[in-house]
Parts: sequence; C-alpha cells; structure tokens
Amino acid sequence: MTTAALPDEHFTYLENFGHSLRAAVYLYKAANIEEIYAVFKFARKNGLKVALRGAGRSYNDAALNSGGIVMDLTGMNKILAWNPETGLITAEPGVTLEKLWKTVLPDGWWPPVVSGTMTTTLGGCLGMNIHGKNNFKLGTIGEQVVEFTALLPTGAQVTCSPTLNGDLFYSLISGMGMLGVFTSITMQMKKVYSGMLKVHAFNVPDLDRHLDAIAECAPENSYTVGWLDTTASGKGLGRGQLHAAKYLGEGEYPLPAKTLQVSHQTLPAHLFGVFPKSIIHYFMSPFMINPGVRLINSAKYFAGMRESHYLQSHAAFHFLLDYVPDWEKAYGRGGMIQYQSFVPKETAKDAWRELLTLSHKRGLPAFLGVTKRHRPDKFLLSHAVDGFSLALDFKITSGSRARMQAMLQEFDQLVTDAGGRFYFAKNSETSPETASGFLGEETIKRFKALKRRTDPYNLLESDLYRRVFGKLSGNHRNLA
Repeated sequence: MTTAALPDEHFTYLENFGHSLRAAVYLYKAANIEEIYAVFKFARKNGLKVALRGAGRSYNDAALNSGGIVMDLTGMNKILAWNPETGLITAEPGVTLEKLWKTVLPDGWWPPVVSGTMTTTLGGCLGMNIHGKNNFKLGTIGEQVVEFTALLPTGAQVTCSPTLNGDLFYSLISGMGMLGVFTSITMQMKKVYSGMLKVHAFNVPDLDRHLDAIAECAPENSYTVGWLDTTASGKGLGRGQLHAAKYLGEGEYPLPAKTLQVSHQTLPAHLFGVFPKSIIHYFMSPFMINPGVRLINSAKYFAGMRESHYLQSHAAFHFLLDYVPDWEKAYGRGGMIQYQSFVPKETAKDAWRELLTLSHKRGLPAFLGVTKRHRPDKFLLSHAVDGFSLALDFKITSGSRARMQAMLQEFDQLVTDAGGRFYFAKNSETSPETASGFLGEETIKRFKALKRRTDPYNLLESDLYRRVFGKLSGNHRNLA
C-alpha cells in the first residue's frame, strides 16, 4: 500500500464504539458528492482502500480501515425534503436518527424503525440494515425506504427502489458500505397521535418462559424487547424482564400536541435533577466485574417482580443507550464487545441455553443480555430469521482476550448448528468460514459479483470486509 502521498494532518487513530478495537487510518471528511468522488479518485491513484464511517457506533470493525482511508460522512447531514401530509422524508446519509425524529415528531410522525441510540446515522443504519424493537411487526429499516440515490466508486450515480435497480436496492442496503455511498434516502415515517407509548413490564422466571412470552407479545404489541439476566444459572437461567409497548390511538391521551414537542422527549442531562449523567460511567466502572454485575442483575430482577403498566415517551422507551453518556467507557481500558445471534424459533431455546451455560463454565459471563422477536427479509446480507435474537455484552481485558476469542468461536459453531445467523454491525470475531456457513455460497457469489460491477477497482474495503470475506489486501484482524 502506498501512503507517502497522504498528508500527515489526515493521519489519526479510530476505535470501534466499544473501544476494544483500534486502527491507524487516514481520515477524510466529505460533505457532498464531489468530495466523495474526489476521495475515490485519490484512493485509486495512490493504491489505497476506502471505508465509510458515520457516527462510529458499530461494536466491531465496520468503520475501521487499518492503514487506509476512512471517509467520514457526518457532514452530509441535511434534511432535503419533508412532507408532513404524507410522512415522506428525504435526507442525506449523515443525518442522525435524533435529527430525523426531531424533524418529524412535531407533525405527528415517528421513524418506524430506530436503533437503541439516536446518534446513529441513516447511512450507517442502511449499510447494516438495522432492526428495532418492532422487527417482527415492521421489519428492518430497509423495509421503510421508498427510494435512495447512491454514488458508486466508478463515479456513476444510481437511483434505487424495490422496483428500480432492485438488485442494488436489496444489496446496498445491508451491504456494509462496500458497494457504494448513499447520497439521499427517502423513507416513509409512521403516523402517531401522541408522543407517549403504553408500556407493560413484567418479569419472566426462566429461558422457556422468556422466549414464550416474547413470542406471545410480539404480534400483539407495537414493540417488544426483553432484558435477560446473563449471570443467573440453574433454574433461573434465562430469567429476565419484558417490556411491551403500544401506540396510543387518536384522542386516547390528553394534550397530545404537548407530548409531540421535542422538549417533551428530550432525555434529561441530570439524574434526580442534580447529578450530571456525564460522569455516571466513572461510578459504574467499579461494578463492572463478575460479582458486581451479578449483584446489579439480581437487584434489577427482584425490583421488577411487581408487574407494571405506565406511559413513557418514544425517546425514553427507544434510546436506552443514550440515558448515560459514554456508558461503554465503564468497561475499562480493554473495552467491550457485543455478540448478537439470530436463531430460528424452533432451536432458539436449546441454542441459547448452551451459550449461557458455556459462558458460565468458561468464567466469562456476559454483563448484559437483550432479546427480540424477528422475521425474515429480502435483503442480500440479511441477519434476519423467523425467530429470536440475543445480544450479549462482554467486557474485554488483556487477560481475557484470547479466552474470549476461543469462546465466541464456540458460540459461532453452536449458533450455526442451530441454523442461526449473525449481524455485521455487532460481532467482532466472525470468520469467513462462519459467514459462508450462514449466508451460503450462492449469496456470497452474488455479493461479490455485485461488488465487481459497482466497485471494479475494489476501492471500498474495511477491516470488517477483509475479516469476513477473506484476505484481500494483507489485513486480517481479530480480538486477539
């Protein structure tokens, strides 16, 4: 790789969201189509590869590119059109979910699919085809897209919809940013009549009841999500709490206009009105050890023994990861990773029982577990199944990296044996063999054929792409 032509002021180090992976890169910012293409031309001239980056919220190496260029698209953050009558919005890829909902909510609309944080960008969300707490009802974010435009590394600009350039529509969405760059995205918003949701929270005593309850709640509610006590074992293995929420109908809540205002949704910056949330992660850090997390999880479970019904704002219900700023820093210097598996409903209980039991046996329990119900979709690199997902947060230390890597490889085998799949925004250890196993050789052939068509000079690469689809330019990274 030739890097002598690159000016030093662009050289920097970037990390993943969990601060467990780091890469030396040349960072370029692009605020329009011309600047994007200029970076592509520069990269080709200098024999470099380019990875795309939005908010940098991926738990793995999706937005890292060791020794190459990372193109920051957060400067492309304009709302290009908004129609409050139809709920159609067109935005640039650097627009965050926060800017999106703040634009549409006062007019009685809400983004139909959102992640657990509002700081993700639309380009990143589409590149990974994110899901929310309503995947079983509304599918992924890609299913809410009416049309998008994209710039290919060749300089060609394409417009795609489910019926126009459909092969590119279903592959750029979910394509990890490896086929082209979204330049405008038109989406259909969801009509809402209140800024509040009706929430039902209740405990579940074990894994069997946990997944049975999600399966029962998902068809009947607008949103369903579970918290799983990852430290519980024995008869309590898989215990946790479910939160099911429904939209309020027209006229069902007094003063709906007030709840639709941005000020009513804003998450408070202080705890109890006085304690700055920005420093809470420092106080969390001493508890981020196995005994501390076991104590916290047990307290959370027993505190939720009483079933509850309450109203909660959309922002408070959806964006739990934004309650405590920089919460991921509480995991310490080694950082954290998230492992998320998607397993068919027929095999999920047995597979997850094995995962949780193995993590206890290895002395590496997850610190957090989140469960959801899912449905399949048409996107090329889909992670979806007719089943459930389990997301597990793990702390990484210098002493646990190698053991964690080995355990997660065991996890991969258990999940693939159960017919499961994985999510490219999350797992940090997925190998080419694992990817081939759950995607299938035909899907990988189709993806690589599309890449040769859209990116014939192979300019778009990330550490994730090289790790998952094989060695392409001498860079292969893992947790160790």
